[in-house]
Amino acid sequence: MDIQKAFEIIKRGTSEVIEENELLEKLKKKKPLIVKAGFDPTAPDLHLGHTVLLWKLRDFQDLGHTVYFIVGDFTARIGDPSGRNKVRPPLSEEEVKENAKTYTQQAFKILDPNKTKVLFNSTWLSKLGSEGLIKLCGKYTVARMLERDDFKKRFEAGIPIYIHEFIYPLLQGYDSVAINADVELGGTDQKFNLLVGRHLQREFGQEPQVCITMPILEGLDGVKKMSKSYKNYIGILEPPEIQFGKVMSIPDELMWKYFELVTRIPEEKIKELKEGVESGKYHPMEVKKFLARTIVSLFHGEDAAKEAQKYFEKVFSKKELPENIPEISVDLNMTGGRKEVSLAYLIKLIGFAPSTSEAKRIIKGGGVKINGEKILDDKYIVDLSKGEFILQVGKKKFGKIIPKI
Repeated sequence: MDIQKAFEIIKRGTSEVIEENELLEKLKKKKPLIVKAGFDPTAPDLHLGHTVLLWKLRDFQDLGHTVYFIVGDFTARIGDPSGRNKVRPPLSEEEVKENAKTYTQQAFKILDPNKTKVLFNSTWLSKLGSEGLIKLCGKYTVARMLERDDFKKRFEAGIPIYIHEFIYPLLQGYDSVAINADVELGGTDQKFNLLVGRHLQREFGQEPQVCITMPILEGLDGVKKMSKSYKNYIGILEPPEIQFGKVMSIPDELMWKYFELVTRIPEEKIKELKEGVESGKYHPMEVKKFLARTIVSLFHGEDAAKEAQKYFEKVFSKKELPENIPEISVDLNMTGGRKEVSLAYLIKLIGFAPSTSEAKRIIKGGGVKINGEKILDDKYIVDLSKGEFILQVGKKKFGKIIPKI
């Protein structure tokens, strides 16, 4: 392919390329580049936020380059401080291994397995030893570390920064040295870590990698980055109807970013859809259904996507109850012997809200129904002795409550 055309494909949807002229020079050599991205298995599932990087890696694969999918089984035990205003709790080796089990299987829903090298960074990082780690630390200064925005803010606010947090970017950077990476990809919050990799490669006599940052994908709330920690994610292994419903819940203005970053819909088509919504030619909900159907098709196939849309339209558009509502038993052992409990407490008890205060907020917002009747009183009392009932919390959570008195 023409070098300029390949460059344009690589640049699509990126936030920054450091440095563009270096990338062009690497492409002109007309040999497969080593393109790296690291994924720390801090949770067992990948979500749409991860696919932003995966799709860009796939672009490189389609252009004939080799992708190195680095599973950060060593670095995950330290915890990436990027974007954090406090120390990240460490994971045990057992937790990391369990989380990493299905990572590659999930990634191969987008990446070409034949053009992907899967490596675990414990392979080289565990061999560094004390002496190697001390030498590595000697290649970067504390002053440079404190230039990092999140470290700087914590330092100025008097929030503790621990030494192991300084070591994390050095180890991620050393991953690039270990595989002699030509290109590394990461989110915009990873820019500092990626640049450390460039610095260390120079220190080890290698040609520095090109750093490509991708935009951060906001989650269902439309504000915070998609993360399991924030409970605003869409998992790529979630059932089709759950995926579809979650995509439909994102703010309308955010769907264009989803189109660009997590689908392969051509830019011209996205532009046509956006202009159609702005002109009134297309209804935003119908375009969002197309987005949801496209995303579900990527991970579950077209037939599953069509069925997921039918389910959504039946349950949420027509306001009908779903089939096979799960039955939830509630006995007196769970309620401390009480037959009468507050609705907010019950919602929290069965796991439909993370806390009683959050349940009250949902109730006051009109998001709770009992047998189809909306409940607005956050002090509402449920008498369990009156028998079973259908509880709906929000648009997606239904339960047939069966009291055991």
